[in-house]
Amino acid sequence: MSQQLPDVQASSPDVSVGLNRVGVTGVEKLVKLGRTDERPIVLMAEFDVFVDLPSWRKGADMSRNMEVVDETLEAAVAQEVHRVEDVCGDAAERLIDKHEYTTKAEVRMEAEYVTRERTPESDRPTQSTADIIASATATEDGTHEEIGARVTGMTVCPCSQGMSTSRARETLRGLDVEDEVIDEFLEEVPQPGHSQRGHATLTVESEGAPEADLNDIIRVARDSMSARIYNLAKRPDEDHMTYESHKDAKFVEDCVRAMAEGVVEEFPDLPDDAIVTMKQSNDESIHQHNAHAERVAEYETLKAEVNGDD
Repeated sequence: MSQQLPDVQASSPDVSVGLNRVGVTGVEKLVKLGRTDERPIVLMAEFDVFVDLPSWRKGADMSRNMEVVDETLEAAVAQEVHRVEDVCGDAAERLIDKHEYTTKAEVRMEAEYVTRERTPESDRPTQSTADIIASATATEDGTHEEIGARVTGMTVCPCSQGMSTSRARETLRGLDVEDEVIDEFLEEVPQPGHSQRGHATLTVESEGAPEADLNDIIRVARDSMSARIYNLAKRPDEDHMTYESHKDAKFVEDCVRAMAEGVVEEFPDLPDDAIVTMKQSNDESIHQHNAHAERVAEYETLKAEVNGDD
């Protein structure tokens, strides 16, 4: 008869301090995302899974917990889903049920999401990618879910462009061009400014699944920058992107504010206490540092600010 091994994880720790998160990261699973009247999209998703640990317990049964985590994620992704955030929510709720000592479970997922579109001028088929961000936190009081995306675009610095515009104005005046003509020319032909690769992140979190479609979130984030970029770009497309980005030069702060405006316009049915997170990071082209701005706010507050009610 084999001797039963002691459950060291369930013993008391030497230092009685509780832990907010204990779990595993980088768990890869396939997620099948359903679409109406179209074939489902299969995502290779990476999950981070955590539970909290009370001060009286030494460990979270990491080896057995991994088995529970794997079983939980397998059950959550076994069926085709229409909301990736629901996968996280289902997994978090299952973890709460399976861990009698925990009061909170968190599941986070990221995956690359590919969309098909057409180039703006040459009308060629191409693809764009976005990083899906989904998460859920489950407690005995309920489950909060988050959905969002991180996308890449293009921005142009208004300050740099302003200096180029001043130089062009003085040059044209030196050539005896009338001010009215100069104004018309500069209105039609935006002047150069240093460009940046921009990274916009937009997420929405609420009790239950947020009333925000993933594709709409991606569109709002992409449109918040000076111009979209495309994997395929013929010369007319390159000219389009260059012109559009310089026509709509934006600071990193402007991009976050444009996201806020887009959220309020696109998602009027979000609950007032939904948490909206907006981040913009720009890879500077003429500096060794990068620029960053962000805002986290409840939807009610954001809506009041965008509508000028504050």
